[in-house]
Amino acid sequence: MSENFVTAIKQLSKEKNLNPDTVFSAVEAAMASAFKKDELQYANLEVEIDKETGEIKITRIYQVINDDDIEDDEIEVSPERAVEMGHKKAKIGEDIKEKIKTTKNLGRIAAQTTKQVVLQRIREAERNSVHDEFSQQVGELVSGTIIRIDPSKNIIVDIGKAEGLIPQGEQIRSEHYRSGQRVKLYIKDVNKMGRGPQIILSRKSENLIEKLFEIEVPELNKGIVKIMKVARSAGRRTKVAVIATQIGIDPIGSIIGMRGSRIQNIINKTKVSDQKRILEFKNIKIDLNKQLIIKNQVEYKINNTEKTILERMINNPGKTFSREDIGLLIDLDKERSIDVIITRLRKKIEIDPKNPKFLQTIRGAGYVLWIE
Repeated sequence: MSENFVTAIKQLSKEKNLNPDTVFSAVEAAMASAFKKDELQYANLEVEIDKETGEIKITRIYQVINDDDIEDDEIEVSPERAVEMGHKKAKIGEDIKEKIKTTKNLGRIAAQTTKQVVLQRIREAERNSVHDEFSQQVGELVSGTIIRIDPSKNIIVDIGKAEGLIPQGEQIRSEHYRSGQRVKLYIKDVNKMGRGPQIILSRKSENLIEKLFEIEVPELNKGIVKIMKVARSAGRRTKVAVIATQIGIDPIGSIIGMRGSRIQNIINKTKVSDQKRILEFKNIKIDLNKQLIIKNQVEYKINNTEKTILERMINNPGKTFSREDIGLLIDLDKERSIDVIITRLRKKIEIDPKNPKFLQTIRGAGYVLWIE
């Protein structure tokens, strides 16, 4: 071996993103295995490679024990035998090393075996490297390209250095997946398998939505706004409960963004039909199932007409509804009657009806709901 051999190992380590010491150890172990042929097959061998010059030192290791206790003379010697081998100061329990001289024929055979074992060790090192890297990314987002869908309907995704798996239980039923499609995914778990790490990905996790909000909403990273809980019926709707930690900050406005821009960016990234529903975490709660508005712990009953209007507005936060839109929704075409309905609804939902914050009137355009 020469310096070129050392250079090749270092270059290979760089290309495969491996620790050079790991590769050198794999080569040394491979060569020790390769030299275990014929009379050396039961020997305890050790290979050391000089990482500067490439010089290889192969030694055979014996343990010194009492003559009566020797069970395998391939790896054990008596103190007397150790002295004959030139180790005069060897003591019982110590190891002694004998340098092995290699022939050209032995070197050729060893080189062939070494190549096979080294490739195997490198693949193992690569798999371990990928496992360690993605294990640190559990709970994060990753972008990938769908490669194929297997017979069990699991989706195989290319996520860069590895392939990930979207099990059927982590898919969204209403989505249609195809090869070559780019998707945003949540890394749910990483399992160590024989053929490499199994990276479990999710499209339906609530954490996917939360992580996307953290990317889109700077106030979340600054701690000004906090997400208290995310509830998601994947493919249908998502509810996000938020609070502000500073006076004067509108948590709903921060999450939605100007004209719903932040919400729209998240919809574009998830590419699903979830209806985003935003909850004000304190002061106001709307329960459409029980047809109640709970304001400052006081319950206000809403009728079917008010429920229909609220339900449509909740599923479209920040959208302006004209009188005509609401009229078609509740089968009513009298503008004055629509205004009366909205006024009554505002009295129930607004903390301060004189200074409406949630259900706002946009002159000449219609009405906007800024809270679920």
